[in-house]
Amino acid sequence: MNLFSPWIMALIGALAGIAAGYILRQFVAQFRKDSVELEVKKLLLDAKTDAAKNIDEAKLKAEGFLVEARREAKERESQIRKLEEKLLEKEDLVEKRRSDLDNEINLLKKKAEEIRKIREDAEKIEDRKREELEKIANLTEEEAKNQLLGSIEKKFESDILARIQKMELFGQEKLEEKAKNTLATIIQRLASSTASEVSTTSVNIPSEDLKGKIIGKEGRNIRALERAAGVEIIVDETPGSVIISSFDPVRRHIAKIALENLIVDGRIQPARIEETVDKAKTEIEKIIKDAGEKAAFEIGAFDIDPRLLMLLGRLKFRTSYGQNVLQHSIEMAHMSGMLAAELGGDINIAKKGALLHDIGKAVDHEIQGTHVEIGRRILQKFNVDQRVIQAMQSHHEEYPYETLESIIVQTADAISASRPGARRDTVENYLKRLEELESIASSFEGVEKSYAIQAGREIRIFVTPEKISDLEMKKLAREVANRIEQELKYPGEIKVHVIRENRAVDYAR
Repeated sequence: MNLFSPWIMALIGALAGIAAGYILRQFVAQFRKDSVELEVKKLLLDAKTDAAKNIDEAKLKAEGFLVEARREAKERESQIRKLEEKLLEKEDLVEKRRSDLDNEINLLKKKAEEIRKIREDAEKIEDRKREELEKIANLTEEEAKNQLLGSIEKKFESDILARIQKMELFGQEKLEEKAKNTLATIIQRLASSTASEVSTTSVNIPSEDLKGKIIGKEGRNIRALERAAGVEIIVDETPGSVIISSFDPVRRHIAKIALENLIVDGRIQPARIEETVDKAKTEIEKIIKDAGEKAAFEIGAFDIDPRLLMLLGRLKFRTSYGQNVLQHSIEMAHMSGMLAAELGGDINIAKKGALLHDIGKAVDHEIQGTHVEIGRRILQKFNVDQRVIQAMQSHHEEYPYETLESIIVQTADAISASRPGARRDTVENYLKRLEELESIASSFEGVEKSYAIQAGREIRIFVTPEKISDLEMKKLAREVANRIEQELKYPGEIKVHVIRENRAVDYAR
């Protein structure tokens, strides 16, 4: 008993400690629980207080907004009411005006009908009067007018002639001075070369021995070259050169390049000749392309179709009366740009129209028709600006002048073609033009004789004084000029000079 009593006491003490700790823990937990619940209740109470306060404030704000909204609504209603009143007033006014307009229209219709009837009655009265006058005078209206004009013209012939001459002199002097100043300025600003081309090309050779190689055994080489290039080779006694002859400058140039390459290579035989000619053709195509691009670049036209530039480059090897067509077109483009700047035209359109005015000549030997008509079709095919087509199509007066640029292009063409030495006309064409000029002038009644002078730039017409009066002389000059413009083609202008001379002859015996 005594042995186990300390252990028992310790156990009892431990159990008592555990029980006391448990009870203490339960007490602390209950205390904390009560404290938390109190805190939560306090928070809930504060939240309810704040919520009630916020609700009261929101109610106050809402009432203020509502009052403001009602006030604005009343103002808008008032404004709408005023607008409605104004609209009603305007509708009434419009309705009243519409009614007035309808009345005025009806009134105007009635007046128009009355005027029409009065005009018809007046015309009928006028017709009756005219018929009565024609019966009394035994003349038609046209005959009476001609007689009246004829009598007045005869009576006041000297006065009319003096006035016409005065007006012509005054206006002509002003116009000629302005035109001469403008054209002189343009021509002086562009002084280009006017060297004419011929139908033969000379190729220099380093030695006379090469002539034998060019001819070949029994003429095989020269025949092969002529056949491949389509030209005529002239090997004569002229020292140091061989002549290539052809009317086609492209063929002459191909033959020249091929022959020069053959001379450098030294192997002159039929097979080699054909190969060299083919290479020369390829080189010519590149030259043509470069020439077209260079021409467009020179005048500042950067939006031309490359295919058109190829056709334009072919004009480098085309001549007209000995004048190079491409150089002529470039010169015209510069002149047209200057004239357009002076006269207020479109510079770009004028330049393009001048540059492309002879584009039809690049293929006129392949396509039927005039080079103007061929050129129009080509430009239309490539969708060129219609204003450019209008500018180029009138340079030979086949089409009417539709724009200022068309007149500018025609003027530039005449200037470029009529430069001294620019063109080399044949003797036959020259004589034919002179004969046609004199024939046209002599075909008019009252012409005694006529002479074409100044290389066809002037025609002098002598008339019979008894048949042609001073006033009729003016009409004759105009009629002859019109006939020449309609029937002949010529560069520049032709001066028509009509001369009427009175002579009194008597004899002293």
